[in-house]
Amino acid sequence: MIHRRRFLATTAAAAFSFHLVPRCVLGGPGRKPPSEKLNLAGIGVGGQGAGDLREMAGENVVALCDVDGKYAAHTFQAYPKAEVFKDYRVLLEKRKDVDAVMIATPDHMHAPITLAALRAGKHVYVEKPMAHTIEEARVMTRVAKETGLVTQMGNNGHGGEGLRLTREWIQAGAIGPVREVHCWSDRPGNWWKQDRQRPADRPPVPAGLDWNLWLGAAPERPYHPLYCPVAWRGWFDFGTGALGDMAIHNMDPAFYALDLDAPTAVEPQTSPLKKESYPAWQILAYEFAAKGDRPAVKLTWYDGGKMPPRPAGLEPARRLEDNGIYFVGDRGTMLCGGWSGPPRLVPESKMQAYRRPPKTIPRSIGHRAEWIQACKQGKPEDAKAGFAYSGPFTEALLVGNLATRLQKRIEWDGAAMRAPNAPEADALIRKRYRDGFGI
Repeated sequence: MIHRRRFLATTAAAAFSFHLVPRCVLGGPGRKPPSEKLNLAGIGVGGQGAGDLREMAGENVVALCDVDGKYAAHTFQAYPKAEVFKDYRVLLEKRKDVDAVMIATPDHMHAPITLAALRAGKHVYVEKPMAHTIEEARVMTRVAKETGLVTQMGNNGHGGEGLRLTREWIQAGAIGPVREVHCWSDRPGNWWKQDRQRPADRPPVPAGLDWNLWLGAAPERPYHPLYCPVAWRGWFDFGTGALGDMAIHNMDPAFYALDLDAPTAVEPQTSPLKKESYPAWQILAYEFAAKGDRPAVKLTWYDGGKMPPRPAGLEPARRLEDNGIYFVGDRGTMLCGGWSGPPRLVPESKMQAYRRPPKTIPRSIGHRAEWIQACKQGKPEDAKAGFAYSGPFTEALLVGNLATRLQKRIEWDGAAMRAPNAPEADALIRKRYRDGFGI
């Protein structure tokens, strides 16, 4: 196992190499012009990563990496000129020509691969959530800033029109000061199962899968199809449950529109908790302190089939969709679709009478397109879901998982990255890593 002392040593050693950045980061003649293509590597390309790459296929996809050759075979075939790897460490060591890396592995490997790529001088696009633990998000945010590289977390709605309209309308006072938010998702359940015990049987590892590399940073355990593919989200060692999968989308409008940061506390309600997997459902009440002219906010998250109360004034014929968010202000309610969908005032008669404010926020050219453009221009600030934004957002969400796993109210000190009322949370805020897969 890699212990805290080794983590600190490797982090300190890496700091001395932060001045080594690729030419596309540097100003002047060393910058890669926007007309020139990036040399792009994809790591984790069998599922979501395949879709990410399709939106980046206008660049030079020069290397692909996946621990399951059979699961990723369709992607390998789509880019016949790309060199194929199983181990991300070998790829980063061998392919010095890579400018940027797309990472779409299970959650528990986001930080080890991202940090290795940043320290190798590569821009990074990593799927949501950017980290498996709060400490990982904190370290990733710091290293991104120190390297000056371009980062982006893969929550697509952050590049959408709905997110910008929501902020503009709230800032224009469409519903008055917001004090209450409700946010929900239909996951888990049909998408993947939670509330599981570790399986006792030991089926053979499928052909093409390197189980040791799939485990990566996680503690050793035998292979089972209840872990991969997809089902890993529900297990503590591999995923972050519904918060990491869907709150990262559906809560984004609240963090963006209300300028939320670290919660002061999270209170959980959940179904009975098993030893190694997230519960079948949870309701998490986040508390955020007042900030500037904004009052204190209570944000409640619902998943696994639990739903918020219907907003006051919502017409009987209108139903809440499977994913969404609504804001309760002193002068009304705003309802938004999932994945940062467009806002609507409630009731519909108020929406029809609403005089929309001017559009004051710059629009995105596309979530992945803006990352590519920012990489070419060496402008980390132009990737709007970069780690400067997504790191604190991810940390805040993951405080909810502390409350769920410890089955108690968590009082949170974000500056100190600790729960003063729950010292036992330290073992979940940070974790140990298998040798060779640390951060």
